[in-house]
Amino acid sequence: MTAIVLDKVSKSYAGRTVLAETSLEIAKGRFVALVGGSGAGKTTLLKLMNGLSTPTSGRVLVEGADIAQRPGPELRRGIGYVFQEIGLFPHMTVDQNIGVTPDLLGWPPAQIAARVDELLDLVALPREVAKRAPSQLSGGQRQRVGVARALAARPSILLMDEPFGALDPVTRTALADDVRALHDQLGLTTVMVTHDVGEALLLADEVVVMADGWALAHASPRELLAGHPDPVVADLIAAPKKQAERLAELARG
Repeated sequence: MTAIVLDKVSKSYAGRTVLAETSLEIAKGRFVALVGGSGAGKTTLLKLMNGLSTPTSGRVLVEGADIAQRPGPELRRGIGYVFQEIGLFPHMTVDQNIGVTPDLLGWPPAQIAARVDELLDLVALPREVAKRAPSQLSGGQRQRVGVARALAARPSILLMDEPFGALDPVTRTALADDVRALHDQLGLTTVMVTHDVGEALLLADEVVVMADGWALAHASPRELLAGHPDPVVADLIAAPKKQAERLAELARG
């Protein structure tokens, strides 16, 4: 079953094309990474999937339905979104941040409180952080709260825009591994934007390589590592391979 279909979508701003005509299918339950340099069109593609941006041409289908026919707020309440800059509300406590979507959906307070506890456990945060302000947390803890908030209303699709970019390497690796585990545990369809090609190859089932608004490749990490005829794709994939080879040489002494 297909979770997301991009059918010949493109996006232009003031006559400038930021996403060329793109067709892409993401199967239910897959973890897909969008990789490429700045200006590649990754975030634009991600925002088209939940209606934060409207395509200039083409259509977007989510679970078989054209999202243009659905009100934006209703659509987005069923799709979790983790922002690049975390985006927690600073005037709200952690539990209020996590419960904001269930509250908008009219969940009873007791049900929201139970869901907050469940999610704090799920993202490996102690329950005592619930009454703290986001400013009292570390960057890694804030990003875990962001993931919890995105999952609060039990969405089947999770979209993430550079979710680990501002974190130190150790925290980044730990959180990335936990997000992959959550994806598997909850049976999510996950689409993640990242500029870190190595991260994409290690985490994702499928990788979409983008450059200058074009989707140049859509394949499994194994297929991409085996080689690709497009030189832009080949160069991008070669970088983490070279790093791995150098580390292996250092380890051998």
